[in-house]
Parts: sequence; C-alpha cells; structure tokens
Amino acid sequence: MIPLSMPDLSGNEAAYLQECIHSTYVSSVGPFVSRFEQMVAHAAGSPHAVATASGTAGLHVALVASGVAPGDLVIVPSLTFIASANAVSYCGAQPWLVDIDPHTWNLDPDVLQTILTEECVLQHGHLFRKASNQRVAAIMPVHILGNPAEMDRLIPLARQFNLPVIADGAAALGAHYRGHRIGDLGADLTVFSFNGNKTVTCGGGGAVVGSREQQMHHIRHLCTTARLGEAYDHDQVGFNYRLTNIQAAVGCAQMERLAHLVAKKQGVRDYYRQAFAHFTPVALFPDAVHGQSAAWFSGIVLQHPSPSHAADLKTFLRQRDIDARPFWKPLHLQAPYRDVPRTPQPVSESLWYRIMVLPCSTTITDQELAHVVQSVYQGCEKVGIS
Repeated sequence: MIPLSMPDLSGNEAAYLQECIHSTYVSSVGPFVSRFEQMVAHAAGSPHAVATASGTAGLHVALVASGVAPGDLVIVPSLTFIASANAVSYCGAQPWLVDIDPHTWNLDPDVLQTILTEECVLQHGHLFRKASNQRVAAIMPVHILGNPAEMDRLIPLARQFNLPVIADGAAALGAHYRGHRIGDLGADLTVFSFNGNKTVTCGGGGAVVGSREQQMHHIRHLCTTARLGEAYDHDQVGFNYRLTNIQAAVGCAQMERLAHLVAKKQGVRDYYRQAFAHFTPVALFPDAVHGQSAAWFSGIVLQHPSPSHAADLKTFLRQRDIDARPFWKPLHLQAPYRDVPRTPQPVSESLWYRIMVLPCSTTITDQELAHVVQSVYQGCEKVGIS
C-alpha cells in the first residue's frame, strides 16, 4: 500500500533519541525542548515559541491566554479539522462557523466583514453578536493544508473590531505570505501541530508562537500546571501540556531538514498539478495566494460526482494499493456543532465531499506517483466520473 503521508525519519532522530536515553532526560525537562522551541520560533519568523503536548493543546492554551471565556464566541471556518472547534469548546465557548473562500478554502474575508459589520455591535470595547448577545472573543483563521489565509485582509478587520487573532497553522510551518514567514503575519498567536502525519513530526506535539513576551510567558506558565517555582504552589487552573524531551529530540532532527521536507511536499503537489492539469473530470487543490504553501496534503477535487463516485474511486484506488482518503466533513455537519451559530455554507457544502487526498509522503517515489496518477485516470473512467 502506498501510504497517504508517512514521516521521513532518516535524519538524526535515532541519535538524538539515544542521547535522551543515555542522559535519562526523557520527560518534559531536557535540552531538546528548548532547542526545539528556538528552531520553531526561527522557522516561523517569531521571537518566541512554547512547545505543547499537541496542536490542539496549543490552540486551547492560546485561546485561554487570549481571554476566551465560557459563553463567548470564536469565529472559525467551517471547513477545518474538528480540533479547531474542539479547542474553543474546551474554553466553554462556542465556535461561530463561517464559510470559506472557494479559491483558497480559507476563511472568507468578505463573509467575515459582513457578519462583523451587520450582525455585531461594539459596546465598551467588546464585540457582541446581536442575535444572542454573546461576546465575540477572537478570530481563528486556519491556514488550511499549509496554505496561508488572506491575513492582509483578516488582520485589519480584527483590529477594527478589537479582536485577537489566533491562527491555526497546524500544517503551515514552512509557508510564506507576501514575503513573510507564517508566524509573522500579524496574528497575535499562531499554533502548529507536529502530529505523526505532519511534514515535520515529533510523533505528537505542537507549539505556540507569538511576539509578546509577557503573553508567551503566561502560556508557558499555563502549560506547566500554573506552578510557581519549585514548591507545589499553583496560582490558577493550569494544564499539563508539556512536550517531552524525547518528542522534542525527534522534532529537532526533523526541523534540521525542514526546508528539504517542505520542498519534497511541494514537489509532490507540482507533480499532481502537472499530471491532472488537463484532465477535465478533476480540479486541483488551491495554490497559495500571494505566497508559498507548505503543501502538507495534495490531491484532486472531483468536478461532477454523484453521491457514490468518491467512495467508488477510493475503493478502486485501495484495490490498486493506494491509500486515498476523503476530506474533513465541515464542522456545521458534525454532531457536536450542528446547533452552533453559523453563516450560510454554500462553498463548504458543495466542496468537501468532492475532495480526495492522494499519497503525498516526502519519501514517495516517482514510480509510485506515476502509479497513483495512472490509477486515478483509470478509476475515474471505471466508476463513471466525467
């Protein structure tokens, strides 16, 4: 089976893990954690980074540190992995789900501007949704698939309405936008994931980056159970969200090859784009607007499928030993979020079930890519996709 997205552990991972074992620093204390944070901050173009146990933990603690409280609303695009909304729910808040731009698959700035200006009111420096009188506490744009959101349009809107921006950049490390690295686009905080299928992995883990030293110190404090000094004194409800030295050791070895791994992902994207450029049954994944995508996942969009076409094509590809996958179901169609506030979702609803992610490991060979492409052509013909 040609896997969807497997890690490349051919660097210094084994040597660094062995170093952890010899030193006995295997938990959250150890030199690799701080080294990893420094490497992530530099790659993101941000002065500070705090490593976390997962990307979801990073989003949660970033929201808490930004003042999101029970009963609040946080604006989130509906087409994203459910962790984006779950982090909001962990705060006792609700996501307010906004449709995506059809060209970028990211939060639609026009829809955002409409709801902020027509459905909200500013009172004493805080923004409230008129229909429910809930405070709108933050905006969470998602750099979907490593494609930067249109931050030059989103950030001014956020500033106009006094809203912090916590960017979900789970798969976006290595991306650029208008000449800036992904952590230097105006968001108050940006959060990355280092899950096992990410371009850079720790096996699990995440990181929060930001420019305000005091806020980042608060985030580190929250991640370490809000403990004061060496005594067991805690000044608020904190979280055990620390990354281990073992995970960070793997992350450091991965970060040493960040540019190489991102280039490999971009090469896979370019291969598929060229192979399917004139194949009318499918469309291509969006390219970055005014920037460079980290190209975490690559694949195709079926142009005119029946309800069974995507499943039939996936079955055909599996029979050819190709691990193709469907895409995320929009959040407003997920059981936990069917009743939360949302805008109309014509783009998300017309798109998600037509997306098929194709194998895009950084170690995939040209022979395997050719097999995938040939199989997609044959599969579309066999199942009647035209």
